[in-house]
Amino acid sequence: MKDFAGKIAFITGGASGAGFGQAQIFSEAGMKVVIADVRQDHLDEAMAYFKEKNAPAHAIKLDVTDRAAYAAAADEIEKVYGSAPDLLVLTAGVNVFGPAEASTYDDYDWVVGVCFGGVVNGLVTFVPRMIKSGKGGHIAATVSWGAFGAGPTTAPYSAAKAAVLNLLESYYISLKPYGIGVTAVCPANIRSRIYEAAIKGRPEKYANTGYNVTEDTQQLLASIHAHGMDPRVLADWMKKGIENEQFLVVPYPSGPRMVEMALERFKHYASPEGMKYLEEKAKQPPTEEEIRMNCEREGYDVTKGGLRPPANAPQGSFKDVGFGKAKKDVDWVDPSKKVN
Repeated sequence: MKDFAGKIAFITGGASGAGFGQAQIFSEAGMKVVIADVRQDHLDEAMAYFKEKNAPAHAIKLDVTDRAAYAAAADEIEKVYGSAPDLLVLTAGVNVFGPAEASTYDDYDWVVGVCFGGVVNGLVTFVPRMIKSGKGGHIAATVSWGAFGAGPTTAPYSAAKAAVLNLLESYYISLKPYGIGVTAVCPANIRSRIYEAAIKGRPEKYANTGYNVTEDTQQLLASIHAHGMDPRVLADWMKKGIENEQFLVVPYPSGPRMVEMALERFKHYASPEGMKYLEEKAKQPPTEEEIRMNCEREGYDVTKGGLRPPANAPQGSFKDVGFGKAKKDVDWVDPSKKVN
C-alpha cells in the first residue's frame, strides 16, 4: 500500500501511546481514521485532537477480548464509512512485570488475552471482510522487541508477542493472493501510558496476580517510558514499512543486526558446545555493540564521549519500590525475587 488518501484505517489502542501516534500519521496521510480503545477518557482526548484538526475520525469503545463487540465495531465501520477498512492496525496491549515463576492464571489470562487474543480477534473479524471487499489492503500490528527474547519478568507478555509475530508471518504468506500485505513492527521502549493498565485497566475478574504491582512501581515504569520512542516516530517507521511491503520492521538504525544477534542464540541452544558458549558469554560484560543497540532500543543517547542517559531518565530505584518482584506472600519464589 502506497496510496493512503481517502482510505479507511481501523486502529486498536488508537486513543493513546503508539496507537494514537499511528492515528495521527495515517490521518495526516489522508485516511479516514477509526480509533478503538477500551478507555473512554482516552477516546475523548483523541477525538478532541481530531476535531481541532478538522480531520475525519470516528471513535469506538472496544475491549479487544470481546468478540461480539469486535463484530459490532466492524459493522459500525461499514455503516459510518461504507466499507471494511483498507488498513487494519492492531496495537492494543497491556503488560505487567514480575518473576515468571510467580505468574498466576489471571496474569496469563489478562496479558495473553489482550496481547495475543486481541490480535486473533481482530484478524478473524476483519480478514474475511477485507477479502470480500476486493480492495486488497494491509494489516499491521505493533508487536514488540520482546517477541525476540525470553522474558524472565515479562513471561506472559513476551510469550504473547512471540506468538503474534509467528501468527502475522502466517497471514503474511496466506494473504498475498488477495493483495493484502502484513507488517509486524517490533519496538522496545515507547513513550506511552501502557503502565496505567496494570492499575486502572485490569479487569476485576483477573485481579489475582503473583506480582508486586503498586502505584510506586507503575510510576517508576512511567519514568522509563517517558524517554522511549515518540509514538509519531514509531508510526512513521510503520508507514514506511507498509509502503515498502516489508513484513518485519525493527524501528532502529541497527534493526536488522539486532534481529540477527537476538536469534543467534537458538543456534547455540541446539548443541552442548553452544550451551557452554552461552554460559561463558553470560559471565562476560556486554560488548560495545550490544551496549549501543540496547541504548537505541531503550531511548538512551550514544555520544562520542560514551553512553549517557537522557535528562529525564528514571531517578528512582527498582529495588526501592520492588519493581519486577513477586508479592511477599508468594512463598515458593526465591526471597531475592520477592518484595521485602
